[in-house]
Amino acid sequence: MIVVVCPGQGSQTPGFLAPWLAEPAFAERLSALSEAAGVDLALHGTESDADTIRDTAIAQPLIVAAGILAFDALAADGRAARIGGVAGHSVGEITAAAATGVLDETDAMRFVAERGRAMADAAAIVATGMSAVIGADEAELLPRLEALGLEPANFNGGGQIVVAGALDALEQLKAEPPAGARVIPLQVAGAFHTRYMQPARERLAAVASAFSPADPALTLWTNRDGSTVASGAAFVDLLVGQVASPVRWDRCMSSFADAGVTGIIELAPAGALVGLAKRALKGVPTVAVKTPDDLPAAIELLDQQAA
Repeated sequence: MIVVVCPGQGSQTPGFLAPWLAEPAFAERLSALSEAAGVDLALHGTESDADTIRDTAIAQPLIVAAGILAFDALAADGRAARIGGVAGHSVGEITAAAATGVLDETDAMRFVAERGRAMADAAAIVATGMSAVIGADEAELLPRLEALGLEPANFNGGGQIVVAGALDALEQLKAEPPAGARVIPLQVAGAFHTRYMQPARERLAAVASAFSPADPALTLWTNRDGSTVASGAAFVDLLVGQVASPVRWDRCMSSFADAGVTGIIELAPAGALVGLAKRALKGVPTVAVKTPDDLPAAIELLDQQAA
């Protein structure tokens, strides 16, 4: 069973869309996605610098658009039938919603554009941040976070938990880390997937109320708890709540293992999720689709599944 995974924010790098736009078909598709999002994705994906594309309102549409381009190329010519399921990490869940048909591409881009703006606005209310905690004992870390007023935001598996909250509390955690752990500040604009994002959640609920989601055409796992979701309407509700709830990617990977995963393909801008899979799902073949040149290896993995 081949699982397609869709990365989250932080996976973008300057110029990462340039190889895709070198091909006219992808350039034409990106133009339509840009129009839906109201963001010049070609400009930001080829010319904008790292600081510009770190902006949540730009980064999120870029990531989802890149994933849509990569998935459509991967799933063409009947190959969608060989895909065992799809899951996204954080904003990558919107890519997953488009890939599985829960949302059409226009609604997916409208939703991610508003998500990026709403999360940026929520982050501007109070100065907050995020840090990756590597190698901590979860049972020791969680009470410590509670004492500091911090929250776990991403349970990424492989001994990595991203925490979020007030900057002074994050500094205190870094100065006095849990036994055997490292605390690494992340270059993000705010405390995503925590209570600080409640204003964004309310805005997204209003946007989502206009959608008519379809049930997923492929197996679809949720960040909420790693379970599968058969209802498109239920998945959209989870997308709304997700901005203020922890991402349980560790449970998604456990679910992949339970389902008998035999390969993982990460959509553009790829790299982070196959890295986590190599630690948590040892021995499972992976392909990171960073550019169109990586598509043949991903297609070969799907072809092996059909053999």
